[in-house]
Amino acid sequence: MLPYQEIIIRILLASFLGALIGLERERKHWAAGLRTHMMVCVGSCLIMMVSAFGFKDILGTPNVTLDPSRIAAQVVSGIGFIGAGTILLLKQGTIRGLTTASGLWTVAAIGLATGGGMYFAAVFVTIIAIIILWALKPLELNYFKKKNKTLRIITSLNEENKQLLNKLISTSIITNLQFEKIEDEYIYILEFENDHSEEIEKIINQIKNFPFIKQVSWS
Repeated sequence: MLPYQEIIIRILLASFLGALIGLERERKHWAAGLRTHMMVCVGSCLIMMVSAFGFKDILGTPNVTLDPSRIAAQVVSGIGFIGAGTILLLKQGTIRGLTTASGLWTVAAIGLATGGGMYFAAVFVTIIAIIILWALKPLELNYFKKKNKTLRIITSLNEENKQLLNKLISTSIITNLQFEKIEDEYIYILEFENDHSEEIEKIINQIKNFPFIKQVSWS
């Protein structure tokens, strides 16, 4: 059986490591924030300790066969239910929350490592996770910003929107097109590769005189 001091150290360390990753998610106002990550990490830590040390009194008993890793193994599959709750399917068909779901899965692994006494692995993975979630985000945004241009068109409700939509669809340089109706407006969001700036300007010049277009902007 683990000494009480060791149990306290492992649980406190798990809560601290979970909090570090949870703070990054909390900063972006995700539903799975500080408390959720701490609870997942602490819970995984406790399950690991129970799995590894909770059945020592009956191990070796005649006619009793136990695998002490089976309880801890259920965390890996069980965390999927919590992770699925953080994934959102938006109207435009875009999926959000995958990073938070994978972060919860990683936090559960950190909790298991902490509960198993693998302190160095738990701390090192926490540092790597924070770098991935926080430090790499600006690099990711800058990379895609250089790769793509976005054209946003807002129009009023009008039958000529069909003509506009057909024209946009027929444009071969478009890599992605999203369309949404909000109250009395249509919103078109088009993505182009960065090296088609001249073609984008031509499209803007062709459609900006349509009387039903309220706003055209691109970045």
